[in-house]
Amino acid sequence: MLAAAAAIPSSSAAAAAVPPACRAAGAGAVVAFPLTSRSELGLRVCRAPASSRFPVVSAARQLKAAVITKDSWQELIVNSEVPVLVEFYASWCGPCRMVHRIIDEIAEEYAGKIRCFLLNTDNDLDIAEDYDIKAVPVVLLFKKGQKCESVVGTMPKDFYVAAIQRVIDF
Repeated sequence: MLAAAAAIPSSSAAAAAVPPACRAAGAGAVVAFPLTSRSELGLRVCRAPASSRFPVVSAARQLKAAVITKDSWQELIVNSEVPVLVEFYASWCGPCRMVHRIIDEIAEEYAGKIRCFLLNTDNDLDIAEDYDIKAVPVVLLFKKGQKCESVVGTMPKDFYVAAIQRVIDF
């Protein structure tokens, strides 16, 4: 299944609505902006021309890491007796989907040793701000409710495994 991306406006009035960084970066570029407030998500995407086509990846697969919210944060993360891994992600974030797959593998391999969760920063920005999350994906590891390790960005599985081992052995 293929979907067409929206075109960057070409009229001068419509082009003014496109952020300057997007105009400078060109079509198809992804430009990150820092988070500035609770009401502003902080990331804008420049779309490729309508003639471009990109494959759409199905999100219908079953995740092994459970989705967590601010309502269950205290119980499942802070009060956990076993080490916990939390991936901070956003639904629109492509690199986050790659990290989801790695976290799912880790959740299977380390079942019983560590619990894995996903937190959508779009829905729970308060928690992301509490842990100074400025971009996604970010993986934080907790032991006895305290943050012990962090992995920022999309990294090879070995980075996550090494961080987990440090937390388990700590």
